[in-house]
Order: sequence, then C-alpha cells, then structure tokens
Amino acid sequence: MREELQALKEQALAELGAVTTPDELKDLRIKYLGKKGPMTEILRGMGALPAEERPKIGQIVNEVKSALETAINAKTEVLEAESLKARLANEKVDITLPGRTQNCGHLHPVTLTLREIKKIFMRMGFDVMEGPEIESDYYNFEALNLPQDHPARDMQDTFYITEKFLLRTQTSPVQARTMQACEPDTPIRMIAPGTVYRNDYDATHSPMFHQVEGLVLGENISLADLKGTLETFCKEMFGGSVEIRLRPSYFPFTEPSAEVDISCVICGGKGCRVCKNSGWLEILGSGMVHPNVLRMSGYDPDKINGYAFGMGVERIAMLKYGIDDLRLFFENDLRFIRQFK
Repeated sequence: MREELQALKEQALAELGAVTTPDELKDLRIKYLGKKGPMTEILRGMGALPAEERPKIGQIVNEVKSALETAINAKTEVLEAESLKARLANEKVDITLPGRTQNCGHLHPVTLTLREIKKIFMRMGFDVMEGPEIESDYYNFEALNLPQDHPARDMQDTFYITEKFLLRTQTSPVQARTMQACEPDTPIRMIAPGTVYRNDYDATHSPMFHQVEGLVLGENISLADLKGTLETFCKEMFGGSVEIRLRPSYFPFTEPSAEVDISCVICGGKGCRVCKNSGWLEILGSGMVHPNVLRMSGYDPDKINGYAFGMGVERIAMLKYGIDDLRLFFENDLRFIRQFK
C-alpha cells in the first residue's frame, strides 16, 4: 500500500508539471482528489486492513493528499499570475496616443443666418414678434388684403388643415396680429421670424422654410425710409461694398411694391453665372403697407402709414455662404453641415 501511494503521488506530480491551463488543473484535481479519485478509493478500502496497519496507512494517505493539494494550489497561483500578466499585456493603454476628443455639436447655417438677421434689426430698434404656425385663413390671407376670391392666392400652394385653418405660408399674419393687439394708430417697429410652409420642392424651394417679415408703422414714413433700412441691413449682412436697387413689383398687401436686389456677392456686380450676367441678385420683397391692410387692423391710413418687407432666411444663407441648392439645408448630410462649425 505504501508503494502504491508513493507511485500515485509521483504520477500526479508528473502530470501536474505538464498542466498549462486552469481547466487542465481542475481536471487533474478531480482526477486524484475527487470523490471518485484513487485517494478516496484507498480511504474507503482501509476497513479491510488489519487494525494495526490502519493508522500508518492513514497517515501516509494524508501526507500524500496534503502534498498533492499543496502542489496543486501552488500551480494555481502560477497559472493565475500568468493569466494576469497576459491580460495586462493585452489590455494596456498606450499613453503615447492622443486622447479621444468628444465631437461637439454646432449651430446649423440657417440658425446662424437667422440669428444674424435678428441681431441686425434689433440694433436698429426692431422688436422680435412671434405667432402660431397653424394659422387661420383670416390672418394668413384676408387681413393681408387677400379675400377668398383674390387671384393672388393661386401664387401660394398652401397646406390646408381645414377650410378655415392652414399651415401659414408667410409670417405676415404676425404683423396683422400685432397691429390688432395694439391700441389704434400705435407706432410699430417689428420683425417676425419663423417657419412657413408651401407645397413646393426643388433646388430653390422647400415645402418648409424660414422667413423674416418686417413692419414699420408711424407718421410720415416714406419709401426712402424703407430703402434706407434695407440698405443698412444688406451692408451689415453682406459687407459695406454691396449696393441695392428697388424694382417695381406687385404684392397684395403693399402699394407701391418693390423687389429688392443686391449687387452680386460673387462677382461684385460685374456679371457671372450666379447672377445670370446681370450683376444683381434678388433677395426680398417690400413695399408701403396697403391702406386696406391698415383699415382691417384698426389703423387710419390718413394718419398712419408705413412699410413692410419679407425675406427667406435660406435665400440669405445661400447667398452669404455660396450654397447652390436649398435642399442641402434639410438633407442632414454631416459633410455639408460640418463646414459651418
């Protein structure tokens, strides 16, 4: 029995030396020290030994078992140390690499342009007014001298929600709301920025876009005041060398009406592909407030007059940043948007 235990010990230690993984070590522990292992079998068979032999054999068994457990525990520590060393080597941080920076967001070019427009007019003493995007037919059309049967309504492809409510086609309704909320014949100097909607979509039109409408009311206001205000705005927005001109036009809510052009910001007025060799670019519409609009909002056109204007924010942004397709503003292509960071 003594020789058998010694041989078992040597065999186990030899196999232990060849172990290289924790799983192999676990299998070896079960093989020799488990419930079905040879050490357990020997202990179970000690009942058949003579009484005087049992203590000696039991002592030898315990010594062999203790020796194997000590060797296996030592091997466990070695394998754990090797595993930790391998993990540290694989997971180490290369401190020579630059840090990973966070990508910060930034304002959209339309937002940048809209903010600049508002700042310019606020410096000139204009108030900023807002109104609902779902508007009544009355404020969107009738209060602006566009009755039900007016042909100018055909110029605007409109998103109607019901017969009486629609998505506003312009921010001009805010002007009518502001006039009707004021005391009769109160002077007004305001702009109305916001989102508007029209059923149109191509390289220069979008079903959703942004406008800034302006209104000035008071006594003895002339077309010269309108031109001076818009010239100041254009020079602030596009640079001091830009020139403007007013061309006769038609809008139902102004009379007389004028389209406003600026000298081409690309060629400086010399003529190029962008301005179709004319040297001018159209940017907004304007005119003196129609007497009917004043009367419908409670103003006396014999005492109070004024001017109004309206511009598309995307149009201004396209000219300012040299963008040739309106749809780029809304396609959310990060390659485009990141240029304005």
